[in-house]
Amino acid sequence: MADEVKIYRNWSSPYGLRIVWALDIKGIEYENIFEDLSQKSPQLLQYNPVHKKIPVLVHKGKPICESLVILEYIDETWKETTPLLPKDPYEKAMARFWAKFVDDKLLPSIWSVFTEKGYEAKKEALVPAMQNLEFIEEQLKGKKFFGGENVGYVDLALGWMAYLLDVFEDVLNLKLFDADKFPLLSGWMKNFCDASAIKQHLPPRDKLVTKFQQFHEKFQTAN
Repeated sequence: MADEVKIYRNWSSPYGLRIVWALDIKGIEYENIFEDLSQKSPQLLQYNPVHKKIPVLVHKGKPICESLVILEYIDETWKETTPLLPKDPYEKAMARFWAKFVDDKLLPSIWSVFTEKGYEAKKEALVPAMQNLEFIEEQLKGKKFFGGENVGYVDLALGWMAYLLDVFEDVLNLKLFDADKFPLLSGWMKNFCDASAIKQHLPPRDKLVTKFQQFHEKFQTAN
């Protein structure tokens, strides 16, 4: 097919899931190509020679890399379907800002709690993570989703939080998220996971727990 769409990803990567969710929202047919990251395929290395990472979207034989870039490509390419980004230039710029904040600030701050050694170090790392969550909570005032009434660009960028935070809590035996402190985010997480395009693609929770338990053990025993 001249217009074929392929996604190179693995089963659990939140970055790859962003693309799956976006294509589902847009109603675009695609082929999943699952990568073993311990033995990357020649195709992946060919399509992403710079970073050698997933996800990669291949459309009409041309590769696009980096999940946020891919989301914008999808939105621009299939304009006639549900938009992911606002049309207003200012609102679009703000959506890009907050999606970048999620990747550059929020996700690393949560991940640092996961990777720190010892309970006290984890509690200390939690402080900046909570501050970042406060910034995100503010953006939901008066809205069901960051994109308004429908899942949009920022929602997809933040989607990992809706299904991974409680997995991390189980693995760490540490409370990362207080629904009373973040009522808007708590409501958003439920709404996000209940959306049909999202729900059908969520990874199995038991497999996620096993995966991140193994990660955590490696971090805790590393020199």
